[in-house]
Amino acid sequence: MAPRVFWKGYLKLSLVTCPVTMMPATTEGERVRFHTLNARTGNRVTSRYADAVTGKTVEEDDQAKGYPRGEEDHVIIEDDELDAVALESTRTIDIEMFVPQDSIEWIWYDKPHFLMPADTIGEEAYSVIRDAMAATQTVGIARLVLYRRERAVMLEPRDNGILVWTLRYGDEVRDESAYFGAPAKDKPDPAQMKLALRLIDERIEPWDEAMVHDPVQERLLEIIAAKKKGRKKAKPKPAEEEKPGNVINIMDALKKSLASERKGKPG
Repeated sequence: MAPRVFWKGYLKLSLVTCPVTMMPATTEGERVRFHTLNARTGNRVTSRYADAVTGKTVEEDDQAKGYPRGEEDHVIIEDDELDAVALESTRTIDIEMFVPQDSIEWIWYDKPHFLMPADTIGEEAYSVIRDAMAATQTVGIARLVLYRRERAVMLEPRDNGILVWTLRYGDEVRDESAYFGAPAKDKPDPAQMKLALRLIDERIEPWDEAMVHDPVQERLLEIIAAKKKGRKKAKPKPAEEEKPGNVINIMDALKKSLASERKGKPG
């Protein structure tokens, strides 16, 4: 069965418009999920909003959004006030500008989505916009309401399609200089660098999706399958925590690392 369309609207560049659909490029649908149960009865546990003072359940019609201005003091924002500052159209990706493709660092990228033409009529306009971005090595910047928030999005040409990346807000990306500090004045020792480069070269492999498999999920599925069959899976012995020793001589450590790499590889 074909997946349900996540978003449907229009892609617009000046007077050029075409109908498009969008789907998330990633999924968490295969992740193992658990329900919270009452261990005594086996029944599902439901969650409700409750008044912090009275403890009584607050019905949906009585719930409001409040911005804290002091302890236990809030400014209540009405729904129509939120609507007044939202985008006029939530169904149009209106490309406002283009920037060089390599000018947006990866740290700003949030969630990827596939953008496709909705019908054969719109394919020509869609292809022109995609190929023009590819030819100029640029990406488009627009604003869109997704996941109940207005977001800046980046449109990236990708082979026969367009990727739409939601971008992180400015206050979500921390200043790296507060963590990395100033660059070191002295360059690494050339001999150490030579050994480190050789160590990296020994470990270079072509990218494979198997490199990002989830062993925890695999073990969970084994446990679930065993329980379905009425068997109790043996509890694994706790692994001993490895405690790395203090590295006193970097050169010795690099040489030993290279030697162990060669021993582990077949001749």
